[in-house]
Amino acid sequence: MPLMFETPIDRRGTAASKWERYRGRDILPFWVADMEFPSPPAVIEALHARVDHGIFGYTNVPDSLREAVLEHLSRDYGWTVHPEWLVWLPGVVPGLNVACRAVGEPGDAVVTAVPIYFPFLSAPTNADRRCQHWQLVRRGDRWEMDFDALQALIEPRTRLLLLCNPQNPTGRVYTREELLALAELAERNDLVICSDEIHAGLQLTEAKRHVPIASLAPEIARRSITLMAPTKTYNMPGLGFAFAIIPDADLRARFKASGAGFLAHIGPLAVTAAEAAYRDGEAWLQALLALLRANHARLQEAVTALPGLSMTPSEATCLGWIDACELDVEDPHRFFEAAGVGLSPGAQFGAPGFVRFNFGCAPPMLEEGLKRMRAALAP
Repeated sequence: MPLMFETPIDRRGTAASKWERYRGRDILPFWVADMEFPSPPAVIEALHARVDHGIFGYTNVPDSLREAVLEHLSRDYGWTVHPEWLVWLPGVVPGLNVACRAVGEPGDAVVTAVPIYFPFLSAPTNADRRCQHWQLVRRGDRWEMDFDALQALIEPRTRLLLLCNPQNPTGRVYTREELLALAELAERNDLVICSDEIHAGLQLTEAKRHVPIASLAPEIARRSITLMAPTKTYNMPGLGFAFAIIPDADLRARFKASGAGFLAHIGPLAVTAAEAAYRDGEAWLQALLALLRANHARLQEAVTALPGLSMTPSEATCLGWIDACELDVEDPHRFFEAAGVGLSPGAQFGAPGFVRFNFGCAPPMLEEGLKRMRAALAP
């Protein structure tokens, strides 16, 4: 394993949000989906070259980056995307908010599965829409979609379905059959699907391949907004860059109009980093995935051995979704925080009693976090 993944890097004093939350306190941060590794060498080298130029003016997305994105989609997902389908964004979360504004009218409903990354819960409200919570069901060692429950929830004014695949926080990678069933339901109820696929590159189950829902058939693509970005995969979330893939011209026009006037411009360093990642980041990514798979296995093993905790396996992402409902504590997030382990509270995702653990870190940091959790739960 390369040293860049094995050796902890001190981020204190860099204004890193992840570490600033606990500045001056002996709490290790495992909360936000921001990994503890340097970005790929190719990205760092490209940024150095761009910085040496010395001028950081307004920047268009160059044809070379557009080509790199299209090649990535074709190579990794077998998806042929036309250049005009792409809409550039400063991040996936802005894309979620724009999608909620672009589909339907004020007062309409947006449905999303819970537990879910919390911007999914706030984006409808930001757009003067109602948010309908569709509960995922835990069956054995994975979380599944309950299509009967979804159909029962949909009403005439439900216009948009927000999908997260790979799913955050549960780490599910939905199968082709699940996605086809979801698409059929969307077709039957005339719903637009906005699919956040930002974690698609972080596949932990080697036998599984990420399937963009819009790639399944032209009729699904016509009612789809797919949101993607290199920022999670290549660990550069502070360099805001993402894109929407919207095959339908009318839906694409509504999306663009809904974002006009308030979406931030994409900066030159973000453009440079994105192209370098897609073109030259593959070897780094494969080494990262090897480390994440090992860390995931270690976290799963440790959590299984701890009293009152359980964890369904993550099929993707760098996130573990831990069920602490059987602990005799009022708030497991606060309980572990008091033990020096900073996790994301499940209530934030619509699931009190759970915590989310980011295992995208060097093994020594992971082991120290697990040691503290064991000590907190010792009789």
